[in-house]
Parts: sequence; C-alpha cells; structure tokens
Amino acid sequence: MAALQWSDWLLLVVSVALILIIVLQNSKDDVNNAFSGEKSELFANQKARGPEKVINRITFGLSVAFFLLAVLVALLSRY
Repeated sequence: MAALQWSDWLLLVVSVALILIIVLQNSKDDVNNAFSGEKSELFANQKARGPEKVINRITFGLSVAFFLLAVLVALLSRY
C-alpha cells in the first residue's frame, strides 16, 4: 500500500469540504413529500439570495473541483 500523494490529500480535503457545505444547505423540499409523488417545488424557479447564494456558488465550485481532481487522481495513478 503506497502512501497518499499530494493529489490524494487534496481530493480528500475537497471531498470533506463538499460534504460539509452540502450539509449546511437548507432543504428546499419537505422530507415527507420527497417520495410521496406530491408536487415538488425543488425545481421551481427560485432565486437564491444572500448567504444561500454564496453557499450555492461554493457548492458548485467544490463540485467542479472534486470532479476535476478525481479525473486527475485517476490519470496520475496510471503512471
């Protein structure tokens, strides 16, 4: 078992940050209505404002970073 490389550590940090920022987000739908088939407002045209907008942007950035780092780690592990 090889030691973790810098890219593995970076992926780990981004993963934990992404999990934490997702947990901080407000739920847009009631859990009771999630699987009941009732009309969901999850995809309604709602504009995020204030801190919610910042959290959404951070989530998007961390998601992109996670995807790119995962591809990078997979490519680096081949060589």
